[in-house]
Amino acid sequence: MALQNVRTVGVVGCGLMGSGIAEVCARAGFQVIVREVNEELLRKGLDRIRASMAKAVERGKLSAAEMEAAWGHIRGTLRMEDFAACDLVIEAVVEDMPTKKQVFAELDRICPPHAVLASNTSSLSITELGSVTRRPEKVIGFHFFNPVPVMPLLEIVIGLQTAEETVALGRALAERLNKTVVISKDRPGFIVNRLLIPYLLDAIRLLEEGVATMEDIDTAIRLGLNHPMGPFTLMDFVGLDTLLFIADAMFEEFKDPRYAAPPLLRRMVAAGWLGRKSGKGFYTYAA
Repeated sequence: MALQNVRTVGVVGCGLMGSGIAEVCARAGFQVIVREVNEELLRKGLDRIRASMAKAVERGKLSAAEMEAAWGHIRGTLRMEDFAACDLVIEAVVEDMPTKKQVFAELDRICPPHAVLASNTSSLSITELGSVTRRPEKVIGFHFFNPVPVMPLLEIVIGLQTAEETVALGRALAERLNKTVVISKDRPGFIVNRLLIPYLLDAIRLLEEGVATMEDIDTAIRLGLNHPMGPFTLMDFVGLDTLLFIADAMFEEFKDPRYAAPPLLRRMVAAGWLGRKSGKGFYTYAA
């Protein structure tokens, strides 16, 4: 399917990633249907989109008229059945394979035969997600990065059965959204997280071993490697629960100790210290 035939984009989930994906698609002129599981989460997600676009207007990245036009393209729903009107659906639910497979099986049943089904997964198998559908050639990975309206990268992940036509659609979509594309085969972690996760876990191990404080590790990486933020600041930004999900998925696949979650990470997630979103992670954040 060519991009010009994509008029309506569905987004499953209106959390941090889903709301960002819905926003950039609406700003690019697509009609967007975004779904959440309850009214409260949907309202929070839509409020997040509105606030994000208002900030873009303040910064001169978007005009007030463009904001109102984009806002008019977005419709929230609690019903999966509303995706029957979509040409492309991007799943952005929790990073958990059984949950995602359930979503893909339901989308396959509801969506029209021509519709492409994409996952925003950061580590899980696109081939496995496609296996629960009758259209594995139309299943692809679109890994966006947070915050979606700002981050310029789209990591496209190709499953074993993903068709070239589906990949071409992904490239064209990225161009429309002003994203730069990198292509990865369907391997755990793809490109970015395959390299990032061992680095982050090693930073926790340095802290556990008492080699240095987290402040000094963050400063060393920022000033020594010219990274915009150190590993502990980054982990708090990403979410420690998300990091643990990805590390566990990669360890399950490779059985490589580099991907084994350190005990401190597992205990912090158990305590609900998830980073910025919970107000406390490695650092403490104001409400």
